[in-house]
Amino acid sequence: MADVHVGLDSRLGRRVAIKLLKPSLATDPKFRLLFREEAQKAARMAHPTIVRVFDAGEETSADANGIERQVPYIVMEYVDGRLLKDIIADGPLDPSEAIRITSQVLTALEYSHRALLVHRDIKPGNIMITQNGHVKVMDFGIARAVSDNSATVAETGAILGTAQYFSPEQARGETVDARTDLYSTGVVLFELLTGRPPFRGERAAAVAYQHISEAAVAPSSLNPRVSPALDALVLHSLKKDKFERYQTAAEFRADVEAAESGNVPTRRLPPADFSATLFGVNPSATAGSDAALRQLSLADDDQATRTQARPPVAWIWAGVALMATILIAVMIWVVNLPDEPQALGPNLSVTVPDVVGATYDSGAATLTRLKLVPVELGQPSETVAEGTIISTDPAASTKVSPDQVVRVYVSAGKNPTTVPRLDQMSEEAAKEAIAARNLEYGVTRQEYSTSVPAGAVIESAPASGSSVREGDTVDLVVSNGLVQVPSVVGQPIASANAALGRLELNITPIADGSCTGGGVTSQSLPAGDRPQRSDVSLTYCSG
Repeated sequence: MADVHVGLDSRLGRRVAIKLLKPSLATDPKFRLLFREEAQKAARMAHPTIVRVFDAGEETSADANGIERQVPYIVMEYVDGRLLKDIIADGPLDPSEAIRITSQVLTALEYSHRALLVHRDIKPGNIMITQNGHVKVMDFGIARAVSDNSATVAETGAILGTAQYFSPEQARGETVDARTDLYSTGVVLFELLTGRPPFRGERAAAVAYQHISEAAVAPSSLNPRVSPALDALVLHSLKKDKFERYQTAAEFRADVEAAESGNVPTRRLPPADFSATLFGVNPSATAGSDAALRQLSLADDDQATRTQARPPVAWIWAGVALMATILIAVMIWVVNLPDEPQALGPNLSVTVPDVVGATYDSGAATLTRLKLVPVELGQPSETVAEGTIISTDPAASTKVSPDQVVRVYVSAGKNPTTVPRLDQMSEEAAKEAIAARNLEYGVTRQEYSTSVPAGAVIESAPASGSSVREGDTVDLVVSNGLVQVPSVVGQPIASANAALGRLELNITPIADGSCTGGGVTSQSLPAGDRPQRSDVSLTYCSG
């Protein structure tokens, strides 16, 4: 419903993204209202994992007929990265990377849910990964306040969101809450692990029906690298009954982090009163309404009757004396604190060292020496050499407590692959096959061949089927269509036949009865480079 442009904030000197409502929709009050709501609700979000909104308004523009129109716009944070859906299009992600991305998405949702906002359209197309690997959730344009529980999918007049990522309650047109976002996040995690969503169909209605009635398969059935812990996590997040799936983003994220270490999440019973635990308030009470105020301040008649008698006066004075003694002791302790902070306790915290660029063994030894616990995690890299540390979590210079687990991301090198079968291919077809495996074409060397046609591949280096990594170079050996014909004059006819037969030439022997000895006296094809399967006549003595 809008076009997005790159802009420059001339006052602050920063790049921004400017979203303009499409002219064909700008005249529709309903769409303009939705667009303004997007700006207002997104502006409330101030978190590193959520795209910021800087400004909003309406611009007057004239069309080709000179008619002036008000075109709403929003100025947003510019994000330099790739859409998650484009990353998934390259294939399933490594489970550790899928867990990292999902954890950051849940962090964004935990923040928005505390602000009583449900995104309602969590999908890879609304998630960006920046150049440094950070997650940015965007487009809160169809979000609705959780307190507005009368707004259902059926009442909006148009299906909001994307059918492949619908929750069952969205598909049925029921009231939605934070658990809708958690279901959609489970769908995204399934797609990160397998490269495809759990439910597919020709029409949106068919996909929505699957969300309501069909159970998702385990991700490991599509990707053997998925662990049983991740299987249990994903299937729990895709429960049809919203009371049986995850109830909060924090609960979901805790199980995601547990699954990363291989622990199968434990099943939790749903709360007895979900409305009182989802956001700490009753969702039926709109923020700022009389119902919400009544939850915060009960009338005197509604308060519980006091049944406990006032404590004796002596107890009160004893409590006052005890508090005074504690305050005096604290003051004396503060006054006598040492001037140097290090004297308070040198073992209270440890600074994470910078081990980026070192080998894992070297970096792990450094971390262990500082009483930290290194955990090695492999991560493919096109630029960092295999076995070299890419980054750590927590990052270098961060102060942590002793025995803190430090995730060490070590380059696993480029993705492994194999050299395709190139024999008998034309040179151009072989180059295309090499590029399709993300390999680099090197050089072509021509050689003689008795059977491979001119211009076809004889062999490759490395050979077909060899294990290599993406980006490695493959050289080709191509037939020049020639054979090296030797001179067989003077040789016995049998030896001459054998020598030229190995070159697959068409030999015609001609007997000469005027001489004896069986030797070849002449050959019609001179020695040297000659085309494959050439004709040659051999005259020999047969007298």
